[in-house]
Amino acid sequence: MTLTWGGWIVMTLSVGSVVTLVIFCMYRVLLLPPIDVEQHLKGPLEIDTRDTKDAD
Repeated sequence: MTLTWGGWIVMTLSVGSVVTLVIFCMYRVLLLPPIDVEQHLKGPLEIDTRDTKDAD
């Protein structure tokens, strides 16, 4: 049993779109200049989570 022409077209378009998306994402992640990470790792210090008042 072989694929029909329509099956080949659908398979080629779907595999091609996934490969294109992966290549685009890898390009964005690997080749763009890095950002200053230190600014993004600082959280607000005055968050009251209310889990330290009655810990037991």
